Amino acid sequence: MLDVESDADLTGCPDCGVVAIGHGRRVQVLHDAPCFGRPVRVRWRKRIWRCPEPSCPRSTWTEDHPYAPARAKLTTRATAWAVDALRHDDTTVSAIARHLGVAWDTCWSAIKTAASQRIADPARLGNVKTIGVDEHIWRPSKIASLDKAVTVMVDLTRDPDGCLRARLLDAVQGRSGKVYADWLTDQGVEGVDVKVTIEHAALDPFRGYANAIRDELPDAVAVLDAFHVVKLAGNALDDVRRRVQQATLRRRGHKDDPLYKIRRTLLTGEEHLTDRQRQRLETYLPVGDPDYEVEVAWRCYQLVRSIYHAETPQRGREVAEKVLDTLHTCPIPEVKRLGKTLRRWREEILAYFTTGGVSNGGTEAINGVIEKTRRLAHGFRNFTNYRIRILLAADGSRPYRRRPAIRPEPC
Repeated sequence: MLDVESDADLTGCPDCGVVAIGHGRRVQVLHDAPCFGRPVRVRWRKRIWRCPEPSCPRSTWTEDHPYAPARAKLTTRATAWAVDALRHDDTTVSAIARHLGVAWDTCWSAIKTAASQRIADPARLGNVKTIGVDEHIWRPSKIASLDKAVTVMVDLTRDPDGCLRARLLDAVQGRSGKVYADWLTDQGVEGVDVKVTIEHAALDPFRGYANAIRDELPDAVAVLDAFHVVKLAGNALDDVRRRVQQATLRRRGHKDDPLYKIRRTLLTGEEHLTDRQRQRLETYLPVGDPDYEVEVAWRCYQLVRSIYHAETPQRGREVAEKVLDTLHTCPIPEVKRLGKTLRRWREEILAYFTTGGVSNGGTEAINGVIEKTRRLAHGFRNFTNYRIRILLAADGSRPYRRRPAIRPEPC
């Protein structure tokens, strides 16, 4: 317990300036930031003053200080300490409340008020030139629910050194193009006071997001994320493997079936295959794939991967144009469907090479931080609390950890 009392003997009335008279004291007890691992309480004996001027509208008032707001249970230093702990450390509100010596509700009420003020700062959305968008499930449930998906917007702008420091901009409940378009409109994209100037936008193959970018950001270049393009090709390969498995054995794959044994190896990049994996492919593919459909789909999958693993951007663009012009003519139905899907996203796929390789990798990294926050909290039931917590954890305020330069010692 720390007792605090001011030494002011005289003061002036805030309204009329007449010298005030002491009228007693009032005690306010607040919790401060912990010290030496122990909770700290501050007992402030606040002076009460009375104005002797009869015509003054202010009769009495109590001492006030920004360190200890009126009717507050935590000092401003304790609140700042708690907010910074959630921003920089992987901790929980319960742990912070235990260190402060208060209840969970008391701790969260102070954090929520301070964090909401920080989040409402319009400068937080400034200097955004590349934005990523993706969906996220904030409340998993087996029961179909319309409000369990959220749309997250991530800043993918690179710094002057070319380093990507992704930061979460906002999370909006719902997954649709309208949700994304409404958020862009709320940020002043169409107004005079533009806070977000977006040049590039990375997205997954969801037409709703693409339409929102086209309508709300006509000058922005939409780029289809490389990971999702390769994932589409991988899904087509899996569909071919399952269909051939059903056609040859009349059942789903078992652990001893040839195609089932190499299901993971088929999705491995050709340049990463070991000698043992190549031998497994050469052994089991001819046995389980008599018509070479899986092998053709595997070759197409590797061709799609090579778009983003080419030695030069020019070579990658040439491979991409080849894929877009030929894949839809394949007689295998799954590969043909993949080719038609990619052709519908032709401009967004080729934009990867005109924007310097913009991708949604930073967005997926932010999704990992969000998932960790949700696990630490053991799930959320209130979306407002969920939004505040993930914005504190992934808003880019954590110090950027650079790898130390390796300097060889002199001989």
